[in-house]
Amino acid sequence: MGRDGVPVIDMEKGEGLGEELVKACEEWGCFRVVNHGVPAELMAEMKLVAASLFDLPRDIKRRTANHHEHGKGYIGCNPVTPFLEGLSIDEISSPKEFFDLLEVSPHQREIINNYIKFIRDLAELLGRKLLEGTGLAGDLFEGWYCQLRMNKYHYGPESVGLKGVDIHTDPSFLTILQDDENINGLQVVDKYTGEFVPLDPVPGTLAVNIGDIGKVWSNGRYCNVKHRVWCFEPKTRYSIALFVLGPNEEIEAPSELVDLEHPRLYVPIDVVKYRQVRHSTRLSIGDDALKLFKTTAT
Repeated sequence: MGRDGVPVIDMEKGEGLGEELVKACEEWGCFRVVNHGVPAELMAEMKLVAASLFDLPRDIKRRTANHHEHGKGYIGCNPVTPFLEGLSIDEISSPKEFFDLLEVSPHQREIINNYIKFIRDLAELLGRKLLEGTGLAGDLFEGWYCQLRMNKYHYGPESVGLKGVDIHTDPSFLTILQDDENINGLQVVDKYTGEFVPLDPVPGTLAVNIGDIGKVWSNGRYCNVKHRVWCFEPKTRYSIALFVLGPNEEIEAPSELVDLEHPRLYVPIDVVKYRQVRHSTRLSIGDDALKLFKTTAT
């Protein structure tokens, strides 16, 4: 794979798809997918629903705020991310509380539920193909926690040339992102050069990036890609992200990925505790936080 840019992968490819996905995870830690199965019309409808939810009064949006776990529920603009507002369904298998708190209409519920179904199906396909490309079998993400987060970037003339979100890695295994088809700004770090590479929107595609838990599971093979969002123009930007967070138990690299040449790098990690440690230590770049979970052998 060359370094011409982040790879675009056809999810309808037959033979070799798993290997291509694994290579992208190792070389870049991110890629775009086409023929991913999420209807274009549904993606457009989901963006409209997200925009309408952000238009709700702040007091109503704050009903979903989570005061116990960072990164969940409603998050308003703040000194750290002054242009970013977020709303999330913190467990996509049970969105009813989110719907009820925001008094979401039946039509909006139908769109969100349909979107969750299609995006979850894509996540499960990615999980199976990553196992296949590693020489394993099964459903990697079966029963895992997933969060759906909607983001609104309140960009104006004063924000041009500033960060929407600072450089970080995701604490998830992977993230599937529907970015704004009109407003760019997502940038990833090339692990070889350290340079920022634009991950500009491409019509009909979704972006996928590997997070810290993906690096743990792969025993360091996958790149938990550093990325940021930059403001280039004073236009409101929306994005919708599915975070495949982790299982309901500790996670570690499968034994097939551990040998004399590749000793186990990390102790078993509780994914909820890991997110808490990242927040409490303010280590938003995973390699810094993951050092706390290194094995004594490394």
